[in-house]
Amino acid sequence: MFIETPKTTVSKSSQETFEFLSDLANFEKLMPDNIDKFEVINENRFLFALKGMPEIVLERKEQTPFSKLVLGAASDKLPFTLTADITELEATKSEVVLSFSGEFNAMMAMMIKKPITNFINALSNKLQSI
Repeated sequence: MFIETPKTTVSKSSQETFEFLSDLANFEKLMPDNIDKFEVINENRFLFALKGMPEIVLERKEQTPFSKLVLGAASDKLPFTLTADITELEATKSEVVLSFSGEFNAMMAMMIKKPITNFINALSNKLQSI
């Protein structure tokens, strides 16, 4: 399953945007309003839970300074990645596309597609105001 947000314009350089996203504690500011729990475990991991959903632990999997950050599930039970691709538009403006990619059976994919789409769209919308 692959889900991608529309491009989001951020009023920060690609370096500033990358540094903001690289500090995993900042993801708390991007979480949807129905966040139930958020906790930074260490510099490479954080956990969150949305109301009515199980806790999810995300960890930094890969990064390319100022252009890409890949977070992935810390558990192998639901393997997926959340990628932020950052493009510099101007010295003080960048563009971010968030994408979710995971391997799920058809039934699981059908159940989680809408909540995941809503989740990454909420992250993307809040990125505009950082």
